[in-house]
This record gives sequence, C-alpha cells and structure tokens, in this order.
Amino acid sequence: RNMSGGLDRFRAVWVLDFEFVAGEGENPVPVCLVAKEWRTGQVLRRWQDDLSASPFPCDSQTLLVAYYASAEWNCFLALGWPLPACCLDLYAEFRCLSNNRFTQGSSLLGALCFFGLPGITADEKTDMRRLIMDGGPWTAEQRVAILDYCQSDVDATAALLTAMTQRGGLD
Repeated sequence: RNMSGGLDRFRAVWVLDFEFVAGEGENPVPVCLVAKEWRTGQVLRRWQDDLSASPFPCDSQTLLVAYYASAEWNCFLALGWPLPACCLDLYAEFRCLSNNRFTQGSSLLGALCFFGLPGITADEKTDMRRLIMDGGPWTAEQRVAILDYCQSDVDATAALLTAMTQRGGLD
C-alpha cells in the first residue's frame, strides 16, 4: 500500500487519542477523547459524559489515525462504538520505518524525537498519566489539564503524520 498521497482519497482524516483508566487485565474506562481533523484543524474535545456516540463517521470515507491504535480501538469497544473501517496506526508505521534501530525508543515521544518534532517531556507525560490513573473524581481544572494533555498527544500525532507523509515513510 502507498499512503503518501493516498490520504487524498478520504473525505476526512481524524487523528485521535483517548485517555482512560484500566486495571491490569480490565477493559478501559474512557475518561476523554480528543480528535483533530488533519486537513482542516477542527478539534473535538469530549469528556466521558459526552461519549455516548462517535463524533465522527467510522466509514470507508474516513481515515482514523492514532499512535498505538489498539488502545483507542479498545476504548471504541468499551463505549459500544463501531470499529473504524479505515485506520492507520503510526506506532506500527514507525516501527517498520525505524526497524527498532532508533535508540530513543518507539514511543510517541521517541518517534517525535526521530523526526525532530517538539513534544512534552517524559516527566510531564508521567505526571499526567498518574493523575488520570488515580481515577478521579477530577476538579474542573484537572479536567481541562487532562483534555489539554490528550490534545498535546493528538497535536503531536498529527505533526508526526505530516512528517511521515512528507518523508515518504508511509509508503
């Protein structure tokens, strides 16, 4: 397959990320979703009480993009949403591109580093994950911080999609 230039065949390209709580071996409990339409820049931010239905189509005309997509699809299943007809996991694509030779690892932060893209620090990521895994309840300020953190991952994944497409890393 050749995704470079092939993205034009989709009506919409949504980059998305969930934050969720999950005990070991348990299904995720979605906390929030942030999605960004790659071409238009439209951003959707949804808290757990506003996740009754997918805010975007999951049809063959819509590409859903994530980094380590199995986590997102598990949230879809937990919410009872249909799985996407077309998806692109940039984690898998980066692993193929780097063949695990990159010393910074294959996390989203490692992939950003590989392409020279900015991202939050590992400490910031750890602090936010800790807050989320505490399971709430969260204050209004904490909810905004969690949504902002989730959006930082979406923005980073969108930038990575652009970089990988320009480099031809999605061939």
